[in-house]
Amino acid sequence: MLGSHDVNRMDAGRRAGATSEPDGSTRWRVWAPRASRVDLVLVDGTTRRVHPMRAVEAGHFSVRLPGILEGQRYAYRLDGGAERPDPCSLWQPDGVHAPSAVVRPEHFAWTDGRWGGVPRRHLVFYELHVGTFTPDGTFEAIIPRLPALRELGITALELMPIAQFPGARNWGYDGTFPYAAQASYGGPRGLQRLVDACHAAGLAIVLDVVYNHLGPEGNYLGEFGPYFTDHYRTPWGAAVNYDGRGSDAVRAFVLDNVRMWLEELHLDGLRLDAVHAIYDLGARPILRAIQEVADDAAARLGRPLHVIAESDQNDPRLLTGAARGGYGIDAQWADDFHHAVHAHLTGERQGYYEDFGSAWQIARALETPFVYAGDYSVHRGRHHGAPLPPDVGPDRFVVCVQNHDQVGNRARGDRLSTLVREPAAQRLAACLLLLAPYLPLLFMGQEYGEEHPFPFFCSFGDKGLMQAVREGRSREFAAFAWQGEVPDPNAEATFASARLDWSWPDGTPRAGLRRLYRDLLAAREAWPALRDAAQARLLPDAEAGPLLELTRGTAGGGGLRALFNLTAQAQPLPKGTGAPGAPWSSERARYGGRRGDAETVRELLPYECLMIGAPDPP
Repeated sequence: MLGSHDVNRMDAGRRAGATSEPDGSTRWRVWAPRASRVDLVLVDGTTRRVHPMRAVEAGHFSVRLPGILEGQRYAYRLDGGAERPDPCSLWQPDGVHAPSAVVRPEHFAWTDGRWGGVPRRHLVFYELHVGTFTPDGTFEAIIPRLPALRELGITALELMPIAQFPGARNWGYDGTFPYAAQASYGGPRGLQRLVDACHAAGLAIVLDVVYNHLGPEGNYLGEFGPYFTDHYRTPWGAAVNYDGRGSDAVRAFVLDNVRMWLEELHLDGLRLDAVHAIYDLGARPILRAIQEVADDAAARLGRPLHVIAESDQNDPRLLTGAARGGYGIDAQWADDFHHAVHAHLTGERQGYYEDFGSAWQIARALETPFVYAGDYSVHRGRHHGAPLPPDVGPDRFVVCVQNHDQVGNRARGDRLSTLVREPAAQRLAACLLLLAPYLPLLFMGQEYGEEHPFPFFCSFGDKGLMQAVREGRSREFAAFAWQGEVPDPNAEATFASARLDWSWPDGTPRAGLRRLYRDLLAAREAWPALRDAAQARLLPDAEAGPLLELTRGTAGGGGLRALFNLTAQAQPLPKGTGAPGAPWSSERARYGGRRGDAETVRELLPYECLMIGAPDPP
């Protein structure tokens, strides 16, 4: 029965698309229940060789052929219609509308046989967009930069989505071939080389995947079968059919995709985009099934694999296990930390920031990732979130002060470094992030104060769609005119504006900021106190504005006390602090600040972070 294609057959390999058989032949298998006849078409220039496929169980069709070389182009014809690429294509070298190509991941010469992965508590994520991270915009162009990321203290790359999308420019969330690594980035072979190089450098690599919708251009799945449903709707298009008629094969399509990334492509984890838009009322929800597939793969591979969900619902059920009615996901993004810090430092109160801006929310976000845990949300007009169970630890939450969403979902894609011009405030944000008890995520270039924007961009070929995107972006930001004019998403100049400068010359504020990130990331590994929970409060004797105290560890066991001046004015030291001599300060000259390394501290400078009772970072 088709149900066996779900989580009960975790030991099975990829079952659809073009796969290699033990005798060297190639087998094609496609799910097309809406067709009565399916032909495989081998494409060689203008020559077509047509091979009828045999109907097998539950709407699947299959054919096996000898002598197929890697790179062979092919397509399917449904009931004699137009040629369509393979829904499970691993390679679309000529774009989303062109034939697929045979590729055999198992032929890659991996060198990572001793790779043991990165345990969850040691994860430090570096989110990057392949196309704008380097001038070349390819997987392999990332490799020379890996040593700099490792030296910084990064332990895991997180790639924005790479599933094949229309054209050569896209954030990745408009992908239409979930199995195919973007051809303009270097395709599956380029990705394999990057993964292998990451492991050689001691870095894990995690991929952002989109299982809530597919993009609008080159999306032919609906012609094959009921991949989508009208019962639900996402903000980006039709929802994926996880619980309706025909959903067994759709679930198999996604779970095989999970297996492929983790096992065939050797990735160390998946970030699941916008899981609040994944709708599944079945008894065995797809989110739980994805986690089970990853757990099974981790057990067989003998190394940790991580599933991280993005959700803005502040819902503990994402992380709690099935016994408590949850999904048991390894970790999740937690947005409240970002919102609390961003709103306080920028003064913005529009959109969802109207729920934030008070200094006490930063203190609360340091103690619990859900600032809203059943509290009333003005922005939503209702109570939002729920409290976390005490056994859900801080290492199950990923937090940031910048990411692709929070930067890119602005009219012009402004970064924090351009919104907050005071360098000391940028250093304060780094300290709040890296002294928090959660798993930190840095958005590419953040560590040195990159000022190039990261606006939304795409390169659709459909002119009507291109115009609809332009008009949609303009409408979306009509109420945010103060953010500036929306650049044309389809213009190559918009894409080019997002390329990193990737420079931090000695003696510049950039070099100092990067040194601060590096020192604090080293401290996270070296200081035992930073493995403990956090206690945070606003001190009542701060005379000129909010002063935040963060305690990690215990006073008698190498505890750490950090003081944050959350204001643009100097603040006296809290009563009872005494003269601490020369504690560590984010305002030391080595970080671009105004303090000498041995300077005695008598007050906190604007936006300064002091650490008392801790050695200098390694």
